[in-house]
Amino acid sequence: MPMSGDLLRLADAVLLPGFHGHAPPDWIRRRLGQGLAGVVLFSRNIAGPEQVARLTAALRSENPAVLVGTDEESGEVTRLEADTGSSRPGAYALGVVDDVTITESLARDLGGDLARAGITIDFAPSADVNANPDNPVIGLRAFGADPALVARHTRAFVRGLQSAGVAACAKHFPGHGDTSVDSHHGVPVMAERGIQDALVPFREAIAEGVRAVMTGHLLVPSYDAERPATLSPKVLTGLLREELGFDGVIVTDGIEMTAVSAPYGLGGASARAIAAGADAVCVGGEHADEATAANIRDAIAAAVTTGSLPEERLADAARRVRELAAWAGSSGSPPPGDTRIGPDAARRAIRVTRRSADPVLPLAGPAHVLELVPDMNLAIDRKTPWGVGEPLSRLVPGTVVTRLMAGGTTGSALEALIVAAAGKPLVVVVRDAHRHAWQEDALGHLLSARQDAVVVEMGLPARTDLGAVHIATYGAARVCGEAAAEVLAGRL
Repeated sequence: MPMSGDLLRLADAVLLPGFHGHAPPDWIRRRLGQGLAGVVLFSRNIAGPEQVARLTAALRSENPAVLVGTDEESGEVTRLEADTGSSRPGAYALGVVDDVTITESLARDLGGDLARAGITIDFAPSADVNANPDNPVIGLRAFGADPALVARHTRAFVRGLQSAGVAACAKHFPGHGDTSVDSHHGVPVMAERGIQDALVPFREAIAEGVRAVMTGHLLVPSYDAERPATLSPKVLTGLLREELGFDGVIVTDGIEMTAVSAPYGLGGASARAIAAGADAVCVGGEHADEATAANIRDAIAAAVTTGSLPEERLADAARRVRELAAWAGSSGSPPPGDTRIGPDAARRAIRVTRRSADPVLPLAGPAHVLELVPDMNLAIDRKTPWGVGEPLSRLVPGTVVTRLMAGGTTGSALEALIVAAAGKPLVVVVRDAHRHAWQEDALGHLLSARQDAVVVEMGLPARTDLGAVHIATYGAARVCGEAAAEVLAGRL
């Protein structure tokens, strides 16, 4: 059956594709004029606030109701500040501080930056309960491991962001925290014992009036043993809509991720997601071209013609997306920026454990800083700088910084570093050391030779009894590294 222009436009009205470049390409402009719902911006689209504002103004000139979304969680997952590192700590640090007033203020300030840049929906906060410390994809992105704590900070973040006129999007429903697989690469399975705890923050986000919820590409056997949540009517319609009463927009996580695209392809997964109850399909990554967006649109329209996707369901999805765009265009107002919020929150999150009676801190002089650099999951931009060495070098001139990755921490390399650091304070910076055996091995080697070393953990600290002094930042954002440097230099 041939597909009408009206049906193709209806299919376009639920798509949020990505693209390359700092200005919208011709195909995005053209498709927006034909009814494309909106776009997703990645760090590849962002060079600075003024440039993003020009880009989003160009998008609105084609479609005033365009939805412009991005992943700006603050902390490790940042798009606006991918080149410099975030000026705000991430969720876990905020959970450690556990002051909902600060979380709300920080989210409002972030919302102001987004609103001024013309971004209307932020795929944040992560409402996941990080119940599994070995989780490779959530970790610091969650507010914590306690459902009640995550729930109150999720509500605060939603309040702050939406008060600035930017739609919040709680993710990754029904909860990606108690998993051990990254859905970029495979299908995580949620343990049945954790489902009720995982739902607590989402219930509270809905009660707070969150405008959108993002699906997780994970299997929830207690609800659907065959289809990941993004593709499951039992999870999206039965659980989220009917049981939890959510009436806002359901957005898919990146449809190109292996957990859903591998078995069905991008188009097949997109059509199944809309049929299951999703309203908007995100597609980004490297699949950011016109052909991919056209194929997904055509697959959704074809599903209508074959009867696997009722046209009424597609029309309902498009309606919800339009209503969200209308809300974003008329709600809230960006507050004036406050550059103090992020650094103050990062400082309050710092935890220092001293195991030596010697006055190791503040450092007696220029230090040798070794930063052990793990591979990060795909949600975190690889180019985003992090660490303690660079900010410490500013505070303590003469500080030497060495960075080693897996494979570089050979015995000879570590012995050479011990020799080079002789007579200087030694600071070893790790990131989720408990999840990376090579970091733990390197740390053990170094501490056996330098019991006076300071250990800075910029991920989740499984142990705080390492080193003469252990500093936990609960985040690897730029401000977290700066706060740790202030502790080392005796400025905090």
